[in-house]
Amino acid sequence: MGCDIDEMAAYSEIIKENIEYDALMERYPYERKLVEGIFQLILETVLIKGETILIASNLYPRELVKSKFLKLDFTHIEYAIGCFKSNTTKVNNIKKYLLATLFNAPSTIDGYYQAEVNHDFPQYASSRY
Repeated sequence: MGCDIDEMAAYSEIIKENIEYDALMERYPYERKLVEGIFQLILETVLIKGETILIASNLYPRELVKSKFLKLDFTHIEYAIGCFKSNTTKVNNIKKYLLATLFNAPSTIDGYYQAEVNHDFPQYASSRY
């Protein structure tokens, strides 16, 4: 990967703090391996040294991806876990699926939860534009 141990340790600490790793492990005792895998995927992605990163068939500048991944928090990881657990379609490449989910989480999380509320409580759905 081309990074040194100090850099990896520093980013590992930052990411664990940002996503509240210990709280996720407590909250999801039956998904501990999934939480660990998501953490490792975030760390791996942040440490990539190439100029671009492929996500969902699109190449993005490494710095954009790194910035988005370093801003992920507890709620984004919960969202990714929820998406993963509720998905009923065949996922051929779990890593690519999770990478795309994490990359898009900050942009899609609010719309996702609003759609869930609208579905479960249609009386609260706004008909105004």
